[in-house]
Amino acid sequence: MKWIFRLLAPAGLALALGSAPGPTLAAEPRWEGALAGRLRQIKETRVVRLGYRENAIPFSYVGAEGRPVGYTLDLCRAIVATIAADLGGVELGIDYVRVTPLNRIQQVVDGAVDLECGATTNTAERRQQIAFSPVIFITGTRIAVPRGSAIRDLNDLRGRPVAVVSGTTNAAAMREYDRLNGLAIRFVTADDYRAALALLTTGHADALAADDILLRGLLAETKQSTAFRLVGDMLSLEPYGIMYARGDGALADAVERTLRGLAESREILWIYDRWFVRQLPSGGRIGLPMSTQLRRSLELLGLPPE
Repeated sequence: MKWIFRLLAPAGLALALGSAPGPTLAAEPRWEGALAGRLRQIKETRVVRLGYRENAIPFSYVGAEGRPVGYTLDLCRAIVATIAADLGGVELGIDYVRVTPLNRIQQVVDGAVDLECGATTNTAERRQQIAFSPVIFITGTRIAVPRGSAIRDLNDLRGRPVAVVSGTTNAAAMREYDRLNGLAIRFVTADDYRAALALLTTGHADALAADDILLRGLLAETKQSTAFRLVGDMLSLEPYGIMYARGDGALADAVERTLRGLAESREILWIYDRWFVRQLPSGGRIGLPMSTQLRRSLELLGLPPE
């Protein structure tokens, strides 16, 4: 899928993000000399390839109109605006490339996408292959169970079938917890979150393990928040970032300057509220105010303190 839009003035970014307060343009680029890496290719092709997820609600998913939408995609489109300005206000197209938890890292490594705009945890292992933006969200692994289930925490999962999504840090964290505690959990894997939820709703799994916010988003989008509940403490800490190629200084500079600009202007608060506090395009609502952890992380980028 490809959409073309012109980014010649601040209004271009507002158009890309929808109706929003007037954006603050990113500072001048710190890189010098001839373009290299992804920016050189973008200048030649006039296209930026954004990796999106189908069901990572509300970060990156396919909306009712068939177009990728979400919090991380809004941030990525702001980065595209910065790149367009850095290249002299050229007209850039966006090519949306579907990625999955299993192939998203390789898509960045292979150059199939310039920015992976999903819900991806920044880990030391992953940084050996790709680079991450500053933190854009902080969450952790929890489990969802049917409203009437007797399961109250992770230790109640002994011997039970638990759904996880392949290629996620949640699946790895759950398997390690199971190994350390000898729970003999029977893991049932799915390719995405909707498929994992289907395993839970049809009784093929007694619980679904995923990031707290992705569980909330999925249940809000599918209007099943009252049918399930989230239980237990968070098993892991999951700081999300936007992935891009390692060793690409110019692209890294554009990514960081964009997020700093959004933080300093407080526009990132509006973008956050759009997806986590206010009503989603589908009519559902997550209703999750920004956590203290995330606010402090954004203050390091320049968000004015409360």
